[in-house]
Amino acid sequence: MRIRSLRPIALCILVAGCGGTPASQVAERQSAPPRPRTCRPGSYKTYGSARLAYAAVVRSQAVARRTPGGRVLALFGRLNVNGVPTVFSVRGARLGRSCKPLWYRVQLPIRPNGVTGWVRPAEVRLGTVRTRIVVDLSARRLELFRNGRPVLRTTTAIGADATPTPTGSFYVNQRLVPADPGGPFGPGAIGISAFSNVLTGWTQGGPVAIHGTDDPSSIGHAVSNGCIRIPNAVDRRIFGQALAGTPVVIHP
Repeated sequence: MRIRSLRPIALCILVAGCGGTPASQVAERQSAPPRPRTCRPGSYKTYGSARLAYAAVVRSQAVARRTPGGRVLALFGRLNVNGVPTVFSVRGARLGRSCKPLWYRVQLPIRPNGVTGWVRPAEVRLGTVRTRIVVDLSARRLELFRNGRPVLRTTTAIGADATPTPTGSFYVNQRLVPADPGGPFGPGAIGISAFSNVLTGWTQGGPVAIHGTDDPSSIGHAVSNGCIRIPNAVDRRIFGQALAGTPVVIHP
């Protein structure tokens, strides 16, 4: 997973006097030191935009709570059930007096769809993502955006009437390479944090993914169990760009 962690960059400015310049003049030209940032304790900061999203990768384990410091909602390890890093989508943060996050509000890859919880910053590694996926079910179309600009558009197969594709705001939580690239999932499966609303008894709770297919004639039709099928050639391109943490919006 190629999520780039955010690391502060220290910028040192050295001020040196030139020969013959009085020290008093140098002092007069120097700007006053910046005041430490302060925030109202408990204030909330929203994360992300149409161009940039934030993801949190679990370091060792993470405890998601219903409210900051409240009841435990779910426990997560470094790797998920498929053996890939556990990733959350960061939606905002509760700040302390120094404006540093005390808690991150994150979307979780569990039922019910879209559920959010709060995790401690020390439990995760923060990264940025500049891609976004938008799926229009009525048009049976998927678009990939980078830095807010469309870079790819393709026709999709969507869920059948009995097993519809869920709608809402999700994110890419795992990227899996099938054992058989010519099989029903194509060369790559882009797992998202959504679950089928009807296939609750399926393995892992009926997760939804964007993936290729061994039945290209299905593209453009409502025939899947809820997943979004795309042509294999397009699947390879999207799989290489849509990193974990990529927002995924599915419209009716």
